[in-house]
Amino acid sequence: MCDASDFAVGAVLGQRVDKKMNVIYYASRTLDEAQSRYATTEKELLAVVFSIDKFRSYIVGSKVVVHTDHAALKYLYTKKDAKLRLLRWILLLQEFDLEI
Repeated sequence: MCDASDFAVGAVLGQRVDKKMNVIYYASRTLDEAQSRYATTEKELLAVVFSIDKFRSYIVGSKVVVHTDHAALKYLYTKKDAKLRLLRWILLLQEFDLEI
């Protein structure tokens, strides 16, 4: 799970065992001045990128389900004229077996 606000991004790495979610790791960080001016969709994608980067050693080679409250992130994968920053992030995420 990951989420973004106007001031920070946060994520939780969990593992489902017998229909129960067990927390493995919490992570968060504040946004710098430039990041705090990003659009909401960019902040939400930044939260996903932050969580994937933070949990990389745990998730490499595994199927990962990303829970987010921002449905527009699915749309970004099909958008052809996105900002270069977003395209870089999307390319980074394509290294993983992600379901958003």
